[in-house]
Amino acid sequence: MEAATPSPRRRRRSIRLLPSVVTILALCSGLSAVKFALDGELAVALAMVGAAAVFDMLDGRLARMLDATTKIGAELDSLSDAISFGVAPALVLYVALLDDNSIGWIVALLFAVSIVLRLARFNTLLDDDNRPDWAREYFVGVPAPAAALIALVPIALFEQFGDGWWVGFYEVAAWTVLAAALAVSTIPTLAMKSVSVAPQAAAGLLVLVALAAALLVTYPLILLMVLVVAYLVHIPFAWHSQRWVAARPETWQDKPAERRAQRRAQRRIPAMRPAIRGSSARLRLRRPGPKQPSGTGEDAAGGR
Repeated sequence: MEAATPSPRRRRRSIRLLPSVVTILALCSGLSAVKFALDGELAVALAMVGAAAVFDMLDGRLARMLDATTKIGAELDSLSDAISFGVAPALVLYVALLDDNSIGWIVALLFAVSIVLRLARFNTLLDDDNRPDWAREYFVGVPAPAAALIALVPIALFEQFGDGWWVGFYEVAAWTVLAAALAVSTIPTLAMKSVSVAPQAAAGLLVLVALAAALLVTYPLILLMVLVVAYLVHIPFAWHSQRWVAARPETWQDKPAERRAQRRAQRRIPAMRPAIRGSSARLRLRRPGPKQPSGTGEDAAGGR
């Protein structure tokens, strides 16, 4: 007897649930980080937050690819992010490094509240129809997953290098407050969907991906710290890029490679001006003036 074939409608309904399943996996990973921190397994706790960040990146992409975006999925994603990247990292930090001082709980609360506020602002901006299209290429402030991983760097340093100044209470508290401030700030950061790679740089990118895979297997904590440093370094570039596009909104429709070429051309023009002036001086070029009367000038004065 042949098995009944599911109808296209039921199959479609199952596919639409897939992004929400990935979101639930992100939520479970974030909460599991707290469990492993309580058990003293801080490296595994870090891995759980990292897994939650990967799942968070995948659920949105799956929803767009499968055309399965729903209102309940968006709400679920926001609640999952608040727990996985706000509550869970705050508790992990408190259990591991901040519980020796009563101020530590205040710092943990500050970080969790900052992440929730950042997510609330993000949801508000999504519904803002007056926001220009080019602004969607940038996040306002550091995204919640990135802020969580930045805040957890002291734990990565402790697991990789042991005790040191990087696990001092005041140093960890200051770093956590900095991560919270980056999350609620208005500093522009690049959205991953807006990042493109030039064809001539594809080979180099593949080499970097292979290197990252090797580090993930051998030195995952070192990889985390390298990624955090790279992300922090990109912020000035994102700020400059956002200002450039804001001043020239008509270029938003251009391909990223074309915009990079335009920026390079504009940087070359001011740099070429001193060289042009120097060349004119060496050639003794000067602006045309009134014609000198006959019999004057150096030749007449010298009798030549």
